[in-house]
Amino acid sequence: MDFTSLLRLRRAALVLLFGAVLTLAGAFYFQWGLGYVPCKLCLTERLPYYAAIPLSLLGLFLPERLTRLVLGLAALGLLYGAGLSVYHAGAEWAFWAGPSDCGGGSGANPGNVADFMTALQTTRVVDCSTAAWRLFGVSLAGWNAVIAFVLASVAGTSAAKP
Repeated sequence: MDFTSLLRLRRAALVLLFGAVLTLAGAFYFQWGLGYVPCKLCLTERLPYYAAIPLSLLGLFLPERLTRLVLGLAALGLLYGAGLSVYHAGAEWAFWAGPSDCGGGSGANPGNVADFMTALQTTRVVDCSTAAWRLFGVSLAGWNAVIAFVLASVAGTSAAKP
């Protein structure tokens, strides 16, 4: 058994775990803390992270061969997420059309008219072709593409490296 290789795989699983958890925490902060309601694509872009968390946890405990497999699966899922995020960012920049059925998501239903008025003032509803927030000119979808690609690279190269 090559302990150096196994240690590298465990580190990659740990990086993947923390990266996925922190990315989802950021998404939830924007949603629940800042009031941004995610669109359909935003919610779909979270799916690879939901899968990466249990896969990376398995990668911390499985034997080397199975750890390679789960990291490879996580890498494939995150590459899909990165591609979806590129599509989303491209729709925001009007490089191509976004999905025709994509509008703002739904938040919690207000209990009365006063709660509804408050919700209207604090909730920012976005659609798939409008960037709700940018940092250095890059939207959340663009940053998600970068993060998903980096995490896929970490998981994939660790899984493939002998």
